[in-house]
Amino acid sequence: MKAKKWHWRARASALYVSTQIPHDHSFEILFCTSVLPLAELLGLRPDLIRLKKLVYFHENQLEFPVRITKERDFQYGYNEILTCIVADKVLFNSYYNQDSFLSHINGHLNLQPDYRLKDLDQTIRPKCTVIYYPLDLYTIDYHLSSRDAICSSAGEETSDELHIVWPHRWEFDKNPEAFYKCLCKMDESGHMFKVSILGETFGKKMEVFNDLHERLTTKLVNLGYVSSPAKYYGILKTADVVVSTAIHEFFGVAVLEAVYCGCVPVVPNRLAYTELYGGRVEEIYETEEELYDILVNLCKRKKNDDLNKDYRYLALPYDAKKWFDKMYEVFNS
Repeated sequence: MKAKKWHWRARASALYVSTQIPHDHSFEILFCTSVLPLAELLGLRPDLIRLKKLVYFHENQLEFPVRITKERDFQYGYNEILTCIVADKVLFNSYYNQDSFLSHINGHLNLQPDYRLKDLDQTIRPKCTVIYYPLDLYTIDYHLSSRDAICSSAGEETSDELHIVWPHRWEFDKNPEAFYKCLCKMDESGHMFKVSILGETFGKKMEVFNDLHERLTTKLVNLGYVSSPAKYYGILKTADVVVSTAIHEFFGVAVLEAVYCGCVPVVPNRLAYTELYGGRVEEIYETEEELYDILVNLCKRKKNDDLNKDYRYLALPYDAKKWFDKMYEVFNS
């Protein structure tokens, strides 16, 4: 179902979904994401209890960052805990997602003033399985071979300026301020680079993006959401480096897609990035100072035509074809 605001789907989707499933059915499996309050749905439709119930977590609300702790809505995380209790299998898109959820259950329930239950994580853990998010590599290859993608990448191969891409949502949890500070420092130091800032913005645009546009106008190749998949992947193909400064990431689709298109991943040693890139790439950083040093070094290597961009293999294990095979096993186990 399409949704304008996920918050309302997390609150009210059970009632709507309960009206959309026919009562006269022969279904065997109920497959949903963690946004759906599964316990509520089963209360509204007890005939569905007999089905094999699978829930997929692409994120979790117990680890989702908020600017102010008091803003965290207890109900979102509580609904996810109840969903796991009534589900038969609980699937996560990374071990980081799974472990961060399970390790925060007791702390989340301790927000209650009394009648706190303990060790629910031990009840849920045996149901848990990690099945990484599927990348549709076939579709990416299709778009990369299109005319729009080829036009987007024309003439870029001869440039000796490092092309950096930042392909994230324009929101605080992706930490754009850290990226902006690093770019300004590089610019002040006279390093040669250019930047593509991609991704969608929702609601009011953060001030940092206005500052970036004013301060680094001559460095910007692309700024803003690219609606055409072919043009988007064409831009990724022209880029040399994909950077993440995120403080929230349970998998990182945009970064992996950029890596598959030929970018060097420069990611923090935290969140799901440690799981996907740790020990596999040298360009993984602990601090903003290390991020700066890595990008400066990549600028020099680009200028000297010594930039190794052979990281596409990192995306291959997440091919959607393999995901469907694993899901078929789960459905039939």
